[in-house]
Amino acid sequence: MKYCVELETRAKREFLKLSKDVQRLMADVLDDLANNPRPPGCKKLTQQEGYRIRKGNYRILYTVNDQESLIQVYRIGDRKDVYRH
Repeated sequence: MKYCVELETRAKREFLKLSKDVQRLMADVLDDLANNPRPPGCKKLTQQEGYRIRKGNYRILYTVNDQESLIQVYRIGDRKDVYRH
């Protein structure tokens, strides 16, 4: 089953600020998430709801709604910044 991946406004803004090379990497990860919302290497977050997937020094934070087959990405960014509120 294929999931629909939605980027929240903040995640879209963060995505567009990334360099083109990093955007390509992140786009590949987002495409993969549509096919497998909990791939090997993803971690369930403890301090907040959802999961995180790692690609180099960058992280994508997201939640999964299995009933609606929906993945909501709420943060994309460098690992040193992405967990700050």
